[in-house]
Amino acid sequence: MRKRIRHAAVSLLFGIGCAAPAAAVDVDAFIRKPDFNDVKISPTGEYLAATVPLENTTALAVVRVSDGAITGGGTAGKYRHVSDIWWANDERLLFSTSMKMGMLDQPLPTGDIFTLRATSRSADVLVGQHVTTQGVGSRIGGKRIEEVWARVVDTLRDHDHDAIIAVAGFGDDPYARAERMNVVTGRRTPITRAPVRNGEYVTDHAGAVRAAIGYNVDRSVKTYVRASDGAQWELFNDEASSGVSLVPLGFSADNRVMYLRADRPTGTSRIEAHDTVTGERTVVLADEGAEPLLVIHDPVTSVPAGVMYMDGKARTEFFDPASPLARQYRSLEAAFPGEALLITSATRDGRTVLVYVWSDRNPGDYYTFDTVEKKAAHVLSTRGWHDPEKMAAKRPIRLAARDGLPLAGYVTVPPGSMGRSLPMVVLPHGGPFGRFDRWDFDPEVQMLAAAGYAVLQVNYRGSGNHGRAFQQAGAREWGGKMQDDVTDATRWAIEQGIADPGRICIYGASYGAYAALMGVAKEPSLYRCAAGYIGVYDLPMMHTTGDIQRRGSGETYLREWIGERDALAAVSPTRMADRIRVPVFLAAGGEDERAPIEHTKAMERALKTAGVPVEALYYPTEGHGFYVQANQREYYTRLLAFLGQHLGGRTATAAATPTGAKR
Repeated sequence: MRKRIRHAAVSLLFGIGCAAPAAAVDVDAFIRKPDFNDVKISPTGEYLAATVPLENTTALAVVRVSDGAITGGGTAGKYRHVSDIWWANDERLLFSTSMKMGMLDQPLPTGDIFTLRATSRSADVLVGQHVTTQGVGSRIGGKRIEEVWARVVDTLRDHDHDAIIAVAGFGDDPYARAERMNVVTGRRTPITRAPVRNGEYVTDHAGAVRAAIGYNVDRSVKTYVRASDGAQWELFNDEASSGVSLVPLGFSADNRVMYLRADRPTGTSRIEAHDTVTGERTVVLADEGAEPLLVIHDPVTSVPAGVMYMDGKARTEFFDPASPLARQYRSLEAAFPGEALLITSATRDGRTVLVYVWSDRNPGDYYTFDTVEKKAAHVLSTRGWHDPEKMAAKRPIRLAARDGLPLAGYVTVPPGSMGRSLPMVVLPHGGPFGRFDRWDFDPEVQMLAAAGYAVLQVNYRGSGNHGRAFQQAGAREWGGKMQDDVTDATRWAIEQGIADPGRICIYGASYGAYAALMGVAKEPSLYRCAAGYIGVYDLPMMHTTGDIQRRGSGETYLREWIGERDALAAVSPTRMADRIRVPVFLAAGGEDERAPIEHTKAMERALKTAGVPVEALYYPTEGHGFYVQANQREYYTRLLAFLGQHLGGRTATAAATPTGAKR
């Protein structure tokens, strides 16, 4: 079944193939796009809808479960990617699209919502900026031609032809309005307007828009509620005055209880139940080890029922441990020991659920599970060419920073290794604030492990997943305590005997690239080399270039989290090149708006002026992360060669220089 679906979806519908050349490290195996991303089962169970990544687009494929035949699907156009998918009814899907600006950053949503029949290969845009470019002329029907973005709020399980959407213009920090949209014609009826900028909506199970959450330029979260459609919005919580943000997650089956995520000043967030009649609030889930990673909803009713935590490894907890859904999860988890799983969707009657299973060594598999017969059937794999038994394990670690702050992270060692005295790559994550490394399958980490390196990842202060106080402890600590945490983790790995102290390099992307160059500037004897990919290296420049400062809330972010412009020169690698004593490899894209290429060119000039060996790779047409596979191949081939020269690990076969590469 899996092979039929895979070959039908990829070969018949899109007509592509993929072959990897032999190499010391098979780079192509790690940069190759997955066969599938998201998969959802239809309400009747007749179809599966799957997003299929291709070379310059992500397509949607609809597959008939009974025989694996493609019945519908298509793309939204070159360089556009189907991102989210929803079954609107038994025979029709809605999907949104995004423009991918690089493999390491989130795709940029286009704001369009499309509709597609399960038996059609022609999608129609219902709302969004590209309604004007579809050539529909007088046949536009109920659709409006306007420069707006939209996103799906609720597909209205009991109303086959309607959905609730949020719509707003493209201005900075906009006010969004909620509208009811016909999923066939695109005709929309206004419901309400958000009482706060950057607003998002939450509906109850009757389809009424009951909660709105957003933030103004001060970036403090404001939550509004109302009793029903047509009622006035009332301020429920203002983070600026309460010190706590309350994020509505959904409602109980009878619509009386509103579940909230309560982000506290200290400790991790809790899940609370707010009785909308009595006003009473009770805690239904709390965990001191980690933040809620995602909310688990009942796949049939959409009622919030539990949470997945990433406390080292992934685990699930439920509001009612004795509920049928909790028991179902425990049964499935017992069937897949050592792996994480999530029910992604279900048939309307709940008999068949679609289960996604993954781990640090398993890129991900989808199974259908018959809840009556208690039988699971493998449907497809996202990256079937990887054998989990041959992949490297990602081991959770804990340590203390020099000031006593508890830190967590991961160490990955090459498959078959004893994990002692290894060459090591220290890999600080990007972001930095709110992002965090997690227990999952990471192709880049697996590639480095395949080259013979231990890989160290630490969630330094400022990272997400460990509570608001831990995240805010990183504010204005670029080059300071955040950097010290990376250093402390590196020294911990040496003390544990994992890393050979004479063979350690530091490498990262975006903020991670900044941390890599700051690492070798502050600790010139700790690392043998450094590599920075799509990095920011001149912090005062962040106030004048790039896309962050263009919004009022972005300016607030820069001041509060990074620092005032005049104070940042002292913690900018471009101003500290004379302290660097080891070779450096840099790479950047000319269309990067998050970390403009000027950062990397300034870093390269400063290193050359200081007499530091530096090599650089530029692609004028790439953005915040190299997207073209040929460019990725050359980049990782160059990176492995650079690391191999200084640490002695395995390299890949040389890649031909793609057109447009600049050194």
